[in-house]
Amino acid sequence: MLRLARWVAPVAAAAFSLSCSVASADDGVRHGWCTSKRFCVSASRGGTPGGESSGGAVKGRPAGATKGGKAPKCKVQRMDPQPPPGAFWDPGEGKVAYERTCPGGVTTHFAGAPGAAGPTIDPAVVAQQAVDKMDLGGPRIASPRAAGKYTVGVPMWMWVNPSVTTYGPNSASASAGGITVTATAEVSSIRWSMGDGGSVTCNGPGTKYRDSYGMSDSPTCGYRYKASSKERADGRWHGTATSTWSIHWEVTGGGGGEGDLTHQAPATPFTVHVGEMRVLD
Repeated sequence: MLRLARWVAPVAAAAFSLSCSVASADDGVRHGWCTSKRFCVSASRGGTPGGESSGGAVKGRPAGATKGGKAPKCKVQRMDPQPPPGAFWDPGEGKVAYERTCPGGVTTHFAGAPGAAGPTIDPAVVAQQAVDKMDLGGPRIASPRAAGKYTVGVPMWMWVNPSVTTYGPNSASASAGGITVTATAEVSSIRWSMGDGGSVTCNGPGTKYRDSYGMSDSPTCGYRYKASSKERADGRWHGTATSTWSIHWEVTGGGGGEGDLTHQAPATPFTVHVGEMRVLD
């Protein structure tokens, strides 16, 4: 049991003591809480080792499980590094050791087939971990320009400067529980709130204006103000541009599966000075 204490004690928080025991393996295997008699372990916070305690585990049952055998939402991952041969947690020939962490900080270990740990990890959760690595941000606005002067009724062309973190495509991978998920993200739309109550959604970065386009409307992303901003406190309309990222993920290691996610980035603010057209006599 000294070896067991060395493996399990580090997961105990400072606020309580963690006690573990090799407990009722037959019950644990029969009810599906463990996959091997040799590694059917219970853990509890305080109380009697292997017994029932508030917020802890019932003997042979993971912390949070109901009497009906329903398991809690636990995170399962392959132990890295694996226990050395002959160690207490040595899974034996043809198996690997896994670590299950359940709500409340209770951790148990068990043996299983490679890539087939008890409760499986939801690949969509791992996909979100990959998305978090990308640092997907809001658009880098090129137009309208803060120093620009625009006119009521005249087409205003709007566009952004794409980059990996502000428009994509961007990709990243994450691993957990024996699977690897790769996610690829790209902005699918940008919603422009113009500050005067109007808005426009553009399905692309927009088209950069050239003098040769004259007074024509932007073919991809534009707006016409109907009122000047002169009555505003600072003489400017205050707007925002908000990107929606479309993300496709797929399991690239340890199994199969794919899916889609969306991510809305923080809004990027902008200001516009809009004046009225002067008619010369």
